Amino acid sequence: MGHKEIINHLALNKHIFESYLSNPQIDIHWRPKPEKWCLLEVVCHLYDEEREDFRARVKQVLEDPEKELSPINPVGWVKSRQYNSKDYEEMTGLFLKERNNSVAYLNSLQSPSWENAYQHPKFGSLSAGMFLANWLAHDYFHFRQITRMYYQYLQEKGSYSLSYAGDW
Repeated sequence: MGHKEIINHLALNKHIFESYLSNPQIDIHWRPKPEKWCLLEVVCHLYDEEREDFRARVKQVLEDPEKELSPINPVGWVKSRQYNSKDYEEMTGLFLKERNNSVAYLNSLQSPSWENAYQHPKFGSLSAGMFLANWLAHDYFHFRQITRMYYQYLQEKGSYSLSYAGDW
């Protein structure tokens, strides 16, 4: 898949997220297991990752691949940034706005050097193109996660067997 196609998919995925998140089908604080994230935490994570991970890393590696990447802590941010105390609708809106900003940024690039790479001491060569592709993969990961949460919520809170729908 080419870079332009990945960018187009990131733009299209905004609409999928908007549909999935704007009218949540579950209690936003419900967890499938005590150690798993609730939907509110997923939305806050998406917002932070959009700004501080994927867009920031693509930009940095394109502009200055020698510069050390800023540290991130997606798992730790859940508690340190108090995700569970945030307003769900506000965070959803902020994430969707940031996705628009990301797509606008990506579409504004003139002949980007997707091969530019940061040499990570642990992970080796991390190119701007690799970050871009993983950004799209990250979307798909969270589509799967949210779909699974919706299914598990229906399974737990519903009064009917879901076996007729097919094997999960």
